[in-house]
Amino acid sequence: MTDLPKIPATAKEIIRNKRTGKIYDSKSHFDADVADANTDTTADDFRQDLEIQVTRVSMGALTKK
Repeated sequence: MTDLPKIPATAKEIIRNKRTGKIYDSKSHFDADVADANTDTTADDFRQDLEIQVTRVSMGALTKK
């Protein structure tokens, strides 16, 4: 298992209001929206997604010599 190839990937966290679809810069910005009395956003509206982008890799078989 130690000779498995490592594939470069990047992860991006997406914080969103699941009711309105608004995307926030961070969890703290969402929390500020919840604390704001001028909005109807509640903690139940929180949605967190993780988007992972992987570098394209050939599907050819690797063989050892």
